[in-house]
Amino acid sequence: MSMSSGGGPSGPQRQRSTTLGPRGMSRAITMRTDGLSGEEGGDPIIVETELVPSSLAPIVPILRAANEIEEENPRVAYLCRFTAFEKAHTMDPNSSWRGVRQFKTYLLHRLEKDEQETTRRLASTDATEIQRFYEQYCKKNLEEGLHMRKPEEMSRYYQIASVLYDVLKTVKPEKSKFDQYAKGVEKEKASYSHYNILPLNISGPTQPVMNIPEIRAAVHLLRRMENLPMPRPDLPAVPEEIDEPNVHDLLDWLWQTFGFQKGNVENQKEHLILLLANIDMRKGGERHMIDNDTVEHLMKKIFQNYISWCRYLHLESNIKIPNNASTQQPELLYIGLYLLIWGEASNVRFMPECLCYIFHHMARDLYDIISDKSEGSFDPPFRREGSDDAFLQLVIQPIYSIIQKEAAMNKVGTVSHSKWRNYDDLNEYFWSKKCFKQLGWPMDPTADFFADPTKTKNEIERHDHSLSRRRMPKTNFVEVRTFLHLFRSFDRMWSFFILAFQAMVIIAWSPSGSLSAIFDPAVFRNVMTIFITAAFLNFLQATLEIVLNWKAWRSLVCSQMIRHILKFVVAIGWLIILPSTYSSSIQNPTGLVKFFSNWIGNLQSQSIYNFAVAIYMLPNIFSALFFIFLPIRRALERSNSRFVRFLLWWTQPKLYVARGMYEDTCSLLKYTTFWILLLICKLAFSFYVEISPLVVPTRIIMFLGRGKYVWHEFFPYLQHNLGVVFTVWAPIVMVYFMDTQIWYAIFSTICGGVNGAFSRLGEIRTLGMLRSRFEAIPRAFGKKLVPGDGIKSKRREQEEEKNPHIDKFSEIWNAFINSLREEDLISNREKDLLIVPSSVGDTSVFQWPPFLLASKIPIAIDMAKGVKKKDEELRKRINQDPYTYYAVVECYETLLIILYSLITEASDRKVIDRISDSITASIHNQSLVKDFRLDELPHLSAKFEKLLKLLLSPKAESGEHDTPEKTQIANLLQDTMEIITQDIMKNGQGILKDENKGNQLFANLNLDSIKSQAWREKCVRLQLLLTTKESAIYVPINLEARRRITFFANSLFMKMPRAPPVRSMMSFSVLTPYFKEEVLFSKDDLYEKNEDGISILFYLRKIYPDEWKNFLERIQFKPKDEDSLKSEMDRIAPWASYRGQTLTRTVRGMMYYRRALEIQSIHDRTDIAKLERQKTTASYQEGGSIVDTAALAIADIKFTYVVSCQVYGMHKISKDAKEKVCYLNILNLMITYPSLRIAYIDEVEAPTRNGTTEKTYYSVLVKGVGEKYDEEIYRIKLPGKPTEIGEGKPENQNHAIIFTRGEALQAIDMNQDNYLEEAFKMRNVLEEFASDDYGKSKPTILGLREHIFTGSVSSLAWFMSNQENSFVTIGQRVLANPLKVRFHYGHPDIFDRLFHITRGGISKASKTINLSEDIFSGFNSTMREGNITHHEYMQVGKGRDVGMNQISSFEAKVANGNGEQTLSRDIYRLGRRFDFYRMLSFYFTTVGFYFSSMVTVLTVYVFLYGRLYLVMSGLEKSILLDPRIQADIRPLENALASQSVFQLGLLLVLPMVMEVGLEKGFRTALGEFVIMQLQLASVFFTFQLGTKTHHYGRTILHGGAKYRPTGRGFVVCHAKFADNYRVYSRSHFVKGLELLILLVVYLVYGKSYRGSKLYLFVTFSIWFLVASWLFAPFIFNPSCFEWQKTVDDWTDWRKWMGNRGGIGMLGEQSWEAWWTTEQEHLRKTSIRALLLEIILSLRFLIYQYGIVYQLNIARHNTSILVYGLSWLVMLTVLVVLKMVSIGRQKFGTDLQLTFRILKGLLFLGFVSVMAVLFVVCELTISDVFASILGFLPTGWCILLIGQACYPVIKKTTLWESIMELGRAYDNIMGLVLFLPIGFLSWFPFVSEFQTRLLFNQAFSRGLQISRILAGQKDMGEFE
Repeated sequence: MSMSSGGGPSGPQRQRSTTLGPRGMSRAITMRTDGLSGEEGGDPIIVETELVPSSLAPIVPILRAANEIEEENPRVAYLCRFTAFEKAHTMDPNSSWRGVRQFKTYLLHRLEKDEQETTRRLASTDATEIQRFYEQYCKKNLEEGLHMRKPEEMSRYYQIASVLYDVLKTVKPEKSKFDQYAKGVEKEKASYSHYNILPLNISGPTQPVMNIPEIRAAVHLLRRMENLPMPRPDLPAVPEEIDEPNVHDLLDWLWQTFGFQKGNVENQKEHLILLLANIDMRKGGERHMIDNDTVEHLMKKIFQNYISWCRYLHLESNIKIPNNASTQQPELLYIGLYLLIWGEASNVRFMPECLCYIFHHMARDLYDIISDKSEGSFDPPFRREGSDDAFLQLVIQPIYSIIQKEAAMNKVGTVSHSKWRNYDDLNEYFWSKKCFKQLGWPMDPTADFFADPTKTKNEIERHDHSLSRRRMPKTNFVEVRTFLHLFRSFDRMWSFFILAFQAMVIIAWSPSGSLSAIFDPAVFRNVMTIFITAAFLNFLQATLEIVLNWKAWRSLVCSQMIRHILKFVVAIGWLIILPSTYSSSIQNPTGLVKFFSNWIGNLQSQSIYNFAVAIYMLPNIFSALFFIFLPIRRALERSNSRFVRFLLWWTQPKLYVARGMYEDTCSLLKYTTFWILLLICKLAFSFYVEISPLVVPTRIIMFLGRGKYVWHEFFPYLQHNLGVVFTVWAPIVMVYFMDTQIWYAIFSTICGGVNGAFSRLGEIRTLGMLRSRFEAIPRAFGKKLVPGDGIKSKRREQEEEKNPHIDKFSEIWNAFINSLREEDLISNREKDLLIVPSSVGDTSVFQWPPFLLASKIPIAIDMAKGVKKKDEELRKRINQDPYTYYAVVECYETLLIILYSLITEASDRKVIDRISDSITASIHNQSLVKDFRLDELPHLSAKFEKLLKLLLSPKAESGEHDTPEKTQIANLLQDTMEIITQDIMKNGQGILKDENKGNQLFANLNLDSIKSQAWREKCVRLQLLLTTKESAIYVPINLEARRRITFFANSLFMKMPRAPPVRSMMSFSVLTPYFKEEVLFSKDDLYEKNEDGISILFYLRKIYPDEWKNFLERIQFKPKDEDSLKSEMDRIAPWASYRGQTLTRTVRGMMYYRRALEIQSIHDRTDIAKLERQKTTASYQEGGSIVDTAALAIADIKFTYVVSCQVYGMHKISKDAKEKVCYLNILNLMITYPSLRIAYIDEVEAPTRNGTTEKTYYSVLVKGVGEKYDEEIYRIKLPGKPTEIGEGKPENQNHAIIFTRGEALQAIDMNQDNYLEEAFKMRNVLEEFASDDYGKSKPTILGLREHIFTGSVSSLAWFMSNQENSFVTIGQRVLANPLKVRFHYGHPDIFDRLFHITRGGISKASKTINLSEDIFSGFNSTMREGNITHHEYMQVGKGRDVGMNQISSFEAKVANGNGEQTLSRDIYRLGRRFDFYRMLSFYFTTVGFYFSSMVTVLTVYVFLYGRLYLVMSGLEKSILLDPRIQADIRPLENALASQSVFQLGLLLVLPMVMEVGLEKGFRTALGEFVIMQLQLASVFFTFQLGTKTHHYGRTILHGGAKYRPTGRGFVVCHAKFADNYRVYSRSHFVKGLELLILLVVYLVYGKSYRGSKLYLFVTFSIWFLVASWLFAPFIFNPSCFEWQKTVDDWTDWRKWMGNRGGIGMLGEQSWEAWWTTEQEHLRKTSIRALLLEIILSLRFLIYQYGIVYQLNIARHNTSILVYGLSWLVMLTVLVVLKMVSIGRQKFGTDLQLTFRILKGLLFLGFVSVMAVLFVVCELTISDVFASILGFLPTGWCILLIGQACYPVIKKTTLWESIMELGRAYDNIMGLVLFLPIGFLSWFPFVSEFQTRLLFNQAFSRGLQISRILAGQKDMGEFE
């Protein structure tokens, strides 16, 4: 029986030859339900095939066959199900596997029901019934009409026939006449195996794709097997009845030799054939043999990294071509071997050098086999008995296991990076020759590399009986959580700024204080001390190198250890030599300086110091020289020569990556100039504005004498008032280190603006500009988008200028306009106005789109009326506007064509001939004005309008010739002719008389032409020309349509490579990772109302009213009411989904590439005019076209789209309704777009030999077939679950990347969109990879710009879209050119695919550290000698977050990612290996931006705590108000004011304004800027500053960074107060309240600067920051100030605060649960970070310490006892509270009275104490409030320290008290925040004002958001 026959052991995962298809389980085909909504209660058949547990996968095909034949013969379908049941029972008789019992029960009930209901139709017994049906089925489907059917159909028939035979043998096991026939069917079935793009094994008619010469040549090349020895079969494993495996080609040979999986071999076979064919095609012309250069080119691309690795390790490459090799066979074997290793490597693909190591050894084995020709056969080196996954099990599985165990040590990002090895650590193990000694080949499982990290060293030794094995350390780098990484990675920058600051302070401190003072010898000598500082910084760097890398120390080679130690020793040496040589030059030395002076002796010390400095500077001088001679430095750094490595040993660590990363001289000059100018401005500003003004006041402060303290001063005799000096200088120093970021913002704005202007951005930005330049567009189109013939000459260019490719332009333009109509951005009428007619060439002038010619005819008629004398005047007027001339000529000629087509009689034709002849003669004689009465033309125009209206009426089209319409048309024609001949022509009266003798003129008409589509098009166009009155500037009305039209037109004038023919273009793939996002809105989704009563559909209709109207017009549906819409839900659901951030939208957008390639391929092959004549229906966009199969085949091999839906398999078998709908929608997408492929991870639970079950994972690729199935193409077994090791998205991409094709790969996210007109430019973009503009460093990543399509939803969405827009345009423009530090930021970038798949993939995936996975692929590309560029002539759409909480979540995710980047080895290596100026660019555009944001906030803290110290200590009063310093106070204020500018975030808006100015005009930009400020954009950006700071800082200190799903819905809903409190409490509210208390204390106790406006500005900026941080989430929360919402929020908040925690309680349900999770980061952090937290907490004690001495009760006593008494009071309060708490627990229930008495006594005691204090100690009310202000921060300090010391306190009884203290503080904070909201909610106008503020964009477009928010229906909509 064929069902059981299969190679290998039992068990479904091995059973490749089961019932249906060559790989039974892998051929499971699932059916989809009809429709999209996916409601329950569908056809039970559907459920049946999807109920099958994964362990019973082989029976799925039998059930599917039963479903297929159900209608034809229900009884046979029943027998099929019966067979399936029997098979299931045989596989698992005890029903022990998961889900089997339920399935068998279900199937049994179904069988019982079917047995009763089904009857036999063909025979009396079941055996005969199945026999006859089998015979009938085979005859009907397998023998008749074979050549008419598609391969997919035949495949299905053969599969069903195979199942039927199996069922027949089950019912009737004895031999039958069909046995031999069935064998033939099985053989034929194998040749109809499923395929992806190339049907390599399909018999029958050849598919068009296989007729492409290059494909045929590549297949032929792979099938050349001559002279290859054959592997001996594995005899015991192969049963006798099975033939030996067929080896058809080189990859089959590798499969048999090395034990790869069959699915992997088939996948890579197609991959290799397509690569060879596509690379060969690029050479032009049709080629019937693959060129040698093609194979060499592919070898170079694939093995570039391997060869480089061999050279680095001084190994001989194992790619050896035998001397006698006459063919390309060896090269192809090596390429095939690498691709097969890569295709099966799973997670090991992230470790490119590990793949090199595997390939290195396997290539040696391969060479040994192919070079030894002595025997005709050999024993394969890889073999596992009875399995086809030997390579996976023997090579990949052990490596995967260690990756998995190491990843498990991470404990979901909660364990320090230093305790486990990530992908980089494991990969870098292969950067040393040690791996060859330790691992060997085959790999030694006892090697240290494989040591289990979860076991201790002793355990390992005991288990393995080996004393040598121990766990491997981190490799080369340790990611320690500390801010010191910033200094370690960018030490050159920090040294530069610190030394510059020191020098400037010394110069400013000199007597003259000017820069010229440096020439003073004494000043110069002091400036020379910067080298001592440099020596200290160098020592710090050398120390950090050892300390931070300690855990990787064992992995370093000996020479590197020596280097680190020597660097440390030398740094100490310089730290001693430089100060000691300098000290002896100082006159009158003292102390330590004197000791050094005596030690040096009588030498001329000054000269010694200079000499020492000169020696110290030598390495830097050499470095500067090398910087000038770049090529030498690049060559040296990239060299693998041992001698060169020895020379560079001191300066450069020995690493495989980040060597010689130097740009060409031109680029270097550009970014060097940028930074030199910027640094000059920054340092000048710092010197004159920040440092110099402070010197004089500082001097005075220092020499004023000791101030008077009002508190107990611990250091009363501190000299020179250093405390005051520190508080004054500290904020300025911080501003000095941060303000480079401001200067970068300014310079990048200017540079980006200039760059954008030169690249011609924004030249066409309005419809008026489009109209004025439309004539030039076809010419530009011809130069850019029409392939040239390769001949570049002036003559050729002149020809193109004269004859632009108008026909091709019109085709593409019309396709673009049609796509706008399909997307409902324009109406039918607008489409008619924008389209170029298909009847090109019918008139003597080009027929421009009617929107250009609109109102030209009425204007021309008016002109003609006004001309009385000469033709010349009329000609001049008409020729003034070329479009008027075009309109007049076209109108006249089209009228003639229409008239001629209507008439049949010769006499009628003669009339028209005579009229046209007289017009032509008059024009020729220039007597038109004389011969014709032109003022009568309006009457004629009116008649023609009526005539056209009649001709286009539906009745006329119906063709009923004897209708009144025909009579009316005849009458109108007669009237028209009378007007022409009698009223207009002065000499035309005789024309009608002459011809009217015989019969009535124009009575007999031919109306057949009315049915012609082309003819009707002419009429519609002529009608538009005659009637359209409005100006073309308003068409189209939709803003998005306008933007797209103008951008497309503008891009044609920008610099881009010329498009090659589609045949010669680079092939590419698009890859989209998908998890569980929205695929398509279902009916329920669209109608589900939120708490405000708004449904998505209602919301979308209001936000996009014009598009909704266009949609209804397109589907020709007029809804009567809301319910009537439900009948059209199948069409409404996609419309709504295309306006959300759904997978449907993304897939539609990406499939535009396919459509564009089809159109362009047809253009390349066909003469357009001829094509037009062939067309009978609408254009390809609308469904009908000439099907050019060759063009489709070319598109097939040039473009692949893979969506990696990792959970598709889980959704398929899920019982959850939502997941099932999700699966059906994805299936529907595959069916809608046949070339779409879905890759997913299949989880199969299968039995093992010992009777247990285990999970096996597969990467599976499926496609849609027919109308309701998906069909598996490839199934590749994985070593384990790939997604549980690293970050989700990169792992998802990585598992699917093996199914992509081509030389380029575009990474597209789930929230993106694409446009047809942009897809037309893909050929141009891909040419950038081969462009000569980049010299030798060809691009490896092409960056594209994005358009943010979510900006119109609300003010917040607008701010976010503007911010994002400025980054993806002007930001990335500057990063790419001139700065050369653009990386990969996710989204639409296009990768050089072969470059990246051989270097670790398109992202990095290590858990936590690679949280921002995308940017790391940019780092990786740059470090591996890649080049990343940015191109703005093409754009891709992108959605962004639109609600406050979503945006904050996104910002938090990015800040977390940057925190992790700061710790990473990539940042360290780039920071250390870039040259100085490129390193500056790198720092300020990546982690530096976040660090600067943090320093900005810290500056505010330092400034305010400094003020607090001055005020509380009394120094402000005694020193800063001293009359001697008052005169010099203003410069101090100026310096302080400079920090507040940055904090308002105004300068960060500069790039935004510049970009809007470039693309929309500067007046618009200024207007938008003002509106943004009025809508509180500054509040929003200041708030986000807090988000960045909090999450960046916390990530570096404590970790805890994780992927945050941000949600991509439509946010118009209200967030509850408790939700906002939970999200922002610790990041904003706590910090905001701390700053508020600081400001209040300073306001109350500070007496200085009251009259200074500038100082008010300084504190105003901090007040603004506080207000933003405290109230922004409420200001930007819809309906926050509605009274009812406020009441509900308060109730919800109180309930949440009161809920007790417990097991399983979520943070959303109870305050306690939330409070516990908020401290999780402290429980998992390091001791170092906890100590820092505790030290930082101590700042809260300063309030109490300062305030108690200011109290009246203290009576100016400065004794320490006063502070001690305050603590006594504090402790008393805490003890009392604890007593109450204990009392409540002990007496609260049983002894209620006792508890009340206790509380009463405590209250009386409190009142008594207060009375005594008021009466005896003169306590005042102000003292009480001041004490509260002082004690509140102290309590918070105790709380913070308690949280940090959790492990200790948890053991005592105090933890409950700490928790209650926390609850009290959160109650207080919540109340403080809620009071203003509650107060404002009293006033209704506040809510209205807020709605206006939030949704101004919507209001300005005439929308009624208030109605949307109130959930009211717009009753007028359906009228």
